Amino acid sequence: MDRRSSLKLIATGALAAPAVLTGCDPEKKTVPTDAFSLDRNPDELEREKKLLAEGPFFTSEEMATITVLADIIIPRDEVSGSASEAGVPAFIDFIVRDMPDHQVPMRGGLRWLEMQCLNRYGQSFSKCTSSQQLELVDQIAYPEKAKPEMQPGVEFFNRMRNLTASGFYTSSMGVKDLNYRGNQATVWKGVPKEVLDQYGLRYTDKEDQECI
Repeated sequence: MDRRSSLKLIATGALAAPAVLTGCDPEKKTVPTDAFSLDRNPDELEREKKLLAEGPFFTSEEMATITVLADIIIPRDEVSGSASEAGVPAFIDFIVRDMPDHQVPMRGGLRWLEMQCLNRYGQSFSKCTSSQQLELVDQIAYPEKAKPEMQPGVEFFNRMRNLTASGFYTSSMGVKDLNYRGNQATVWKGVPKEVLDQYGLRYTDKEDQECI
């Protein structure tokens, strides 16, 4: 299943694509300079500037975990870069400030994940090996298969997955990944000859010269 097909399922919160899960190094990720450069009306731009001026919501450790999770959900492939390369961690940090209802569930989910890693592996999630990270993610990425005691993690991962997909596929990288081209100028060459012949019609010389 390609990423474009997976997006339809990601949008419903039903898939976390285990076949493409990979580890990553959050220290090597950068945020594109165009992360917040889309057109805005004056009120939106003023609000966004204010929110950005407040500084980050998440701690550096929390951002490291978010970066790893985002790249597990959408890794680099032959079509495009990873979620972190598209600026998704910065997007998520911005969204939780713009939509405060995300703050408690996200921070609580991150702490739940940290406690699981400390109890299982003796270290934080971002410092675990890739296999350890994926072992834990596999237990919370599939709601129908998850054990009851993993439900807090399932709810957190659903939210994280949705935010990651939203951030990636509204970035310039994600739009290119979908091959979305938007409205583009085209050239109309008139009704095809075989269609005109079917109905016994033809363009006049004037129409050919001035319109077609």
